[in-house]
Amino acid sequence: MPQSGAGLRRSPGPRPGCTRTCDASAADAVGPAPSLLPKGLQREAPHRVLGAGLSLAPPPAPRRGSASCPAPPRVTSAPPPREPLPRPRPGSLCHFLNPASCFPEAGIRSRPKSVPQPPAPPPASKSLGRKEAASDWLGPTAELNPLQPRHLPPPTPRTRQSQGGALHPVKPLRTPRWSEPDMSFRKVVRQSKFRHVFGQPVKNDHCYEDIRVSRVTWDSTFCAVNPKFLAVIVEASGGGAFLVLPLSKTGRIDKAYPTVCGHTGPVLDIDWCPHNDEVIASGSEDCTVMVWQIPENGLTSPLTEPVVVLEGHTKRVGIIAWHPTARNVLLSAGCDNVVLIWNVGTAEELYRLDGLHPDLIYNVSWNRSGNLFCSACKDKSVRIIDPRRGTLVAEREKAHEGARPMRAIFLADGKVFTTGFSRMSERQLALWDPENLEEPMALQELDSSNGALLPFYDPDTSVVYVCGKGDSSIRYFEITEEPPYIHFLNTFTSKEPQRGMGSMPKRGLEVSKCEIARFYKLHERKCEPIVMTVPRKSDLFQDDLYPDTAGPEAALEAEEWVSGRDADPILISLREAYVPSKQRDLKISRRNVLSDSRPAVAPGSSRLGAPASTTTAADATPSGSLARAGEAGKLEEVMQELRALRALVKEQGERICRLEEQLGRMENGDA
Repeated sequence: MPQSGAGLRRSPGPRPGCTRTCDASAADAVGPAPSLLPKGLQREAPHRVLGAGLSLAPPPAPRRGSASCPAPPRVTSAPPPREPLPRPRPGSLCHFLNPASCFPEAGIRSRPKSVPQPPAPPPASKSLGRKEAASDWLGPTAELNPLQPRHLPPPTPRTRQSQGGALHPVKPLRTPRWSEPDMSFRKVVRQSKFRHVFGQPVKNDHCYEDIRVSRVTWDSTFCAVNPKFLAVIVEASGGGAFLVLPLSKTGRIDKAYPTVCGHTGPVLDIDWCPHNDEVIASGSEDCTVMVWQIPENGLTSPLTEPVVVLEGHTKRVGIIAWHPTARNVLLSAGCDNVVLIWNVGTAEELYRLDGLHPDLIYNVSWNRSGNLFCSACKDKSVRIIDPRRGTLVAEREKAHEGARPMRAIFLADGKVFTTGFSRMSERQLALWDPENLEEPMALQELDSSNGALLPFYDPDTSVVYVCGKGDSSIRYFEITEEPPYIHFLNTFTSKEPQRGMGSMPKRGLEVSKCEIARFYKLHERKCEPIVMTVPRKSDLFQDDLYPDTAGPEAALEAEEWVSGRDADPILISLREAYVPSKQRDLKISRRNVLSDSRPAVAPGSSRLGAPASTTTAADATPSGSLARAGEAGKLEEVMQELRALRALVKEQGERICRLEEQLGRMENGDA
């Protein structure tokens, strides 16, 4: 049946011999007359009104040639000429029913019935969107855009013929879209053997419980560790004290455990001697520095008599730092803005630096060879100082613009690493080159917390661990020679905030477990060890993780360092695991104050003899007799314990006899 014409085809009249009425008009079959349509569509052809491909024919009549309706002779006539119809405007009913009628130039026609229909498209691939998959299979009809320029018709889809003769569209080649992954822009991850370092706290039975950590408002670590002892500043009434525990003494600590309690004011800072694991120095609010000799097996009674007392500060002493390579050389800094260098072996003051810091000193750090030290001051400046000459080598003003405390430490290659606050009170990390302090080599902002950042540096692995007082996390960064120089590795996070932190030297770690660092985190009533480990499957010694590290032997004597000699630390290997040697007792030898053999005083610094008030009980002891006195004291302690045990056994025996007599009387009925 033709689908285009000027009017409706009229059904033939009644056929001869037909018993069924076949004279129903086509108008009754197709619905309302054209006059009932909207005025703008009255002249539209019915096939355009109802859409392309629709036939407006009456219901099928009985098949011609059947017994009931014989077929009449067929007459063909040409359809009348077709008048040009106005193009419907977009938005009209015609446009809604058949949008192709609005764009005849696009060449869109309904598919002839003779052409086989293409098969259903396969499901779209995961890498393609729905729109892309549909457009590839349905051709340009699915992507018809009313705003498309009419002089650019959509391309004709390519087809291929299958073996059965059916035509199937050919999938066009697609160019990569921006959303697809491009292998040339893949991010390259920096290779580092410390990327997967993870921290893990030890079990509760390996912690130190019931320790009353000091509440002094001072930005100190409050903790010091070496391969033999753990020292923690604790609360004490009537003066200052700190607790010294062997590393093996874990669990709950008795409140009556002996402490080191010789200071008359609260203890602010403590530091173990790097060349003797039984010697520790402490600074206090009583303006004194005291050096203590701890017994080899720990304390059995309160220690009140120091080996030497160093007096020279006029205000409280808050910073203590031993020289890294020279034996018995100690640095102290106080709230009087003065830095003093001491020779502990002779109990004398070597150098006084009192004109280099105009404000409170926050911290002091020696470099690797010990010929320079850097300091952070409250005036927001970082200074590098030569203590033997008493001169300022370099200075950077406003290293961090914030007013809160900052820290500065020397790295193994001579660079300076600082922590501080920005003008907006954001915590920062910075790396500086001493040759050019105008601009930092690297500067990173962390967060907006209030606690001061305490940096701990491992020179063997070039890893800096940063923890803040009051925080519950430890961040660690790797320092490299290429930009951006400071590479973030990971963060260890726990639930409890930390009040202080201590770091174990490399020679005190467990090499067999790939342990590269161990921290001792101070809680309010507990000290918790945290182990930093590099995951390795091999049980062999890891040379890349454990290069030769600084040992306990001093490279120089104090006199050699004063004379101008410098030396790097003496290194030891950890391959066979570190075995500590027998520690030498600290010997104090008093020198004549009027002796002319003392080293020359450098300009800008002054050197004074130890005051007479610094004499202690060690003055009356001749040189070399301190060791014999210590052995005699140990023997006396053993004898006292033996006497106490004898008395206890005798007392318990008498008590048992009394109980037996009472039991006998009760059995006999006397009681």
